[in-house]
Amino acid sequence: GLLNGDAVTSHATETMASSFRALLRRCSRWSRCFPSALSHGRIPAGRWQQVALGLGLGATMAAVPITQHQPTSLNHEDLIKRAVSLVTDGANTFLSQTTLALCDALTEYTKAIYALIALQKIYNDQSGQISEKEEDAIWQIIIEARVKMKEKQEKYLSFETKWMTAVHLSETAAGAAYQTGADLASVAVHTHIQMAQSQVGEVKQLALEAENKLAKVQVEEINLKGKEASVKGIQRTAIQPANDEEIPEQYLRED
Repeated sequence: GLLNGDAVTSHATETMASSFRALLRRCSRWSRCFPSALSHGRIPAGRWQQVALGLGLGATMAAVPITQHQPTSLNHEDLIKRAVSLVTDGANTFLSQTTLALCDALTEYTKAIYALIALQKIYNDQSGQISEKEEDAIWQIIIEARVKMKEKQEKYLSFETKWMTAVHLSETAAGAAYQTGADLASVAVHTHIQMAQSQVGEVKQLALEAENKLAKVQVEEINLKGKEASVKGIQRTAIQPANDEEIPEQYLRED
């Protein structure tokens, strides 16, 4: 009986070893065939994953990315609202940046105007009291200040064009948000537009006031030039009779 038991145990051991060797050979063949078969689409990825897990290869297969379609609970309306929120965020950012750039450019333009006003007043106050050389030097500085002011003006006008585009884009985004039912986003964009317009309006008003002051100073300059010309004309007229008196009478006769 003991011998029969040993024989049974030996036979069972050999059977298990044979099965294990056969399983190893199958795994070896599958591992060689898998890349080629998968590349030709003959073995679905899900099928191979099941086989691999059954053979204890889950840790190895975890490194292989497997893309599967994940069902979503969002409908088309929700996705559109999400897209509109991205549009409104982008429009708000565009408007904020152009508003900041325009306000800075308007401020620099206003400073350039007041610098020119100061130089123009100095020239007006010294008009008729300085030499031609000093007058030319002041005029050279005034011309440079005018060129600088013109450059600042062109820069702010360029930013103003971009800012108006940003306002139009924001209005369009607000309308799109309202149409898709994103009322809060639409209201937020409209509020942002009003704040930007108010901020630009305040800075632009300062620039307009500076332009008006410059115009007045330039009118004063024209008036002073007119007075100087009149004085010089009167002086020439006053001197002319004295010169005529020096001319002998015989040279004044027509015959």
